[in-house]
Amino acid sequence: MAILEISIVPVGTGSTSVSKYVASALKLLENKGMKYELSSMGTVIEGELVELLNTAREMHESCFKESVKRVVTTIKIDDRMDKPLSIEGKKASVYKKI
Repeated sequence: MAILEISIVPVGTGSTSVSKYVASALKLLENKGMKYELSSMGTVIEGELVELLNTAREMHESCFKESVKRVVTTIKIDDRMDKPLSIEGKKASVYKKI
């Protein structure tokens, strides 16, 4: 299991708001039944690495379906082989140390 953080920024939309594009991308996650967590600066998704990478591509391309001509997407991946990895587990590990 891996965790991917993605931030999608459509460019040249004529507006400083991007929430409608983020919402369209999140609908893909919901339709796939993927576990995700939305934050103010991006979305964290949990799953198998191949599925995450394919989904990130679909999310990126979803903006083009909304007539956007340019999209900048940032992706970070956390993939461990030594123990199970989950969104909750990562947060719990930090909170336990506070």
